[in-house]
Amino acid sequence: MGGQRIVVIGVGNEYRHDDGAAVAVLAELAAGGLAADRLTLCDGESTRLMELWEGADLAVVVDAVHGHPGEPGRIHRVTVDADHLLADPLADDEAAAGTHGLGLGHGVALAAALGRLPRELLIVAVEGVDLSIGEGLSPAVVDAVPRVVAEVRRAVEGHRAEAS
Repeated sequence: MGGQRIVVIGVGNEYRHDDGAAVAVLAELAAGGLAADRLTLCDGESTRLMELWEGADLAVVVDAVHGHPGEPGRIHRVTVDADHLLADPLADDEAAAGTHGLGLGHGVALAAALGRLPRELLIVAVEGVDLSIGEGLSPAVVDAVPRVVAEVRRAVEGHRAEAS
């Protein structure tokens, strides 16, 4: 695979409605034969994220987020540059109240502080409307899943092409 290690990590829980978006995205990517070294689901705990992306040239993290007021189905694409992190999410007491414990932002900040970010980190997040306990994605998130899959595929294929 061109000597570049690429991992795709889905953060979520299929038993919390729209928080299961990453599960659906990973299933489609696996069925489509994405050229990644690892496709895996994670609960978003910081040390597990660091273990999963350790040594990666590109790590793509797919997650569901709840916007306030939000636009269900909207996709956010964030490239993390460890040299230019502008805010410390660890300073935000309210940010720790998410469904993933400390949350993805905290994991990124911790990994940056420890020098354990992958060479390139892309976060693709889809806004959900319902993160309560239960199964099934909302219609807006169901509609967004193919667009998230396309975004991840573009990132992975683009990275492979640049490395060639």
